[in-house]
Amino acid sequence: MARDTAQAAVALGGGHGLFATLSALRRLHDDLTIDDLTAVVTVADNGGSSGRLRGEFGVLPPGDLRMALAALCGDDEWGRTWADVLQHRFAGQGEMNGHVVGNLLIVGLWELMGEPVRALDWVGRLLGAHGRVLPMATTPMDITARVRGVEEDDPAAVTVVRGQVEVATTAGRIESVALVPEDPQACAEAVDAILAAEWVVLGPGSWFSSVIPHLMVPGLRRALAETAGRLVVVLNLEAQAGETTGFGPVDHLAALFEHAPDLTVHAVLVDASALADDHERLEREVAARGARLVVADIAVPGEPRHDPDRLAEAFRQVVDEA
Repeated sequence: MARDTAQAAVALGGGHGLFATLSALRRLHDDLTIDDLTAVVTVADNGGSSGRLRGEFGVLPPGDLRMALAALCGDDEWGRTWADVLQHRFAGQGEMNGHVVGNLLIVGLWELMGEPVRALDWVGRLLGAHGRVLPMATTPMDITARVRGVEEDDPAAVTVVRGQVEVATTAGRIESVALVPEDPQACAEAVDAILAAEWVVLGPGSWFSSVIPHLMVPGLRRALAETAGRLVVVLNLEAQAGETTGFGPVDHLAALFEHAPDLTVHAVLVDASALADDHERLEREVAARGARLVVADIAVPGEPRHDPDRLAEAFRQVVDEA
């Protein structure tokens, strides 16, 4: 596609889901379909290396930010090498066990520069990243969830679970999620990117702990309502044990709109193998929202993960047909 038709895109999410989206969008960036690519990343992680660094230094958890930066590394030797370095996890038996090089690099630059966005931009420059990575908010936060079915002696009781790890692994059925604090300050650069984008992509990923939290940040929610950009929702390939046990595509979409009923969606992208018996029902739900359902083969054959090349082709189809 020619340069004069190139457009700006913003992808919101976290973890492996956002990694897949960014890996796909980077391919559109490389062929100039997308000339401005920004990742807006969930910052509520409280586990692993990120949780340890957050607890010790009082910083944003760097893990999902690191993964987004790795996804934006190029496919040349420089990009592949830095992606591997960024993702390298220390072994051994000492205090460094489990820490990730990229997490330490990000936190080190945060300490030196005292400004999260500026430090992330420097990491991106070092890596030669094909895009920009931003936190969804500028202060650490926790996710809470109202969960039904946790108490064996009272299955109807609702329990409040706190923490991203705890929400992602809960044994009950999540009814809703919220943030603590309730009104975290949105990253100003993330708000600007959403307002300026032609395309905004939400999902896939851990639905309640990585995707929906973006809708709970007031500044991001307003930006999503005000942007002229088209919003594309990418549904998960399957339910996630604990967090979305028993969910199909319709359930994922319903949970999204329960948390943001006024959300305007342009297209919903789903893998053909994930539809099962839900195709007609999903079509009705998507049409009722004034959106377009796009069904494509976007999974790695035989595996429950998105294929970056196939996902890139699906994104290209959505952009070209807009």
